[in-house]
Amino acid sequence: MSAEDRKAVPAWSTWIEAATLIGRGVTFATAVRVAAVVGTLLSVVNQGAVIAAGNAASSTWIRVGVNYLVPYVVSSIGYLAPFRVRPRPRQRPDGTSR
Repeated sequence: MSAEDRKAVPAWSTWIEAATLIGRGVTFATAVRVAAVVGTLLSVVNQGAVIAAGNAASSTWIRVGVNYLVPYVVSSIGYLAPFRVRPRPRQRPDGTSR
């Protein structure tokens, strides 16, 4: 990741903001490469024999889709993790934090 790429990733603090960034495609370039490699490997290992035998049902293809989706999401979260800003704990009236 270049310095310009890092500047383009806005800080986030909630999982909704992270999901919005993923939905906007901020993580796409990195996450799609990871998902392509890992998803293909998982699909070959887990569903390769069923597909090669010609016995793939719709549930098999759903599993293949999940094999790509999970690495995409995990890679996206890993990409965004350094940009998370944790809010300061709120102070109680007595001066202690929650």
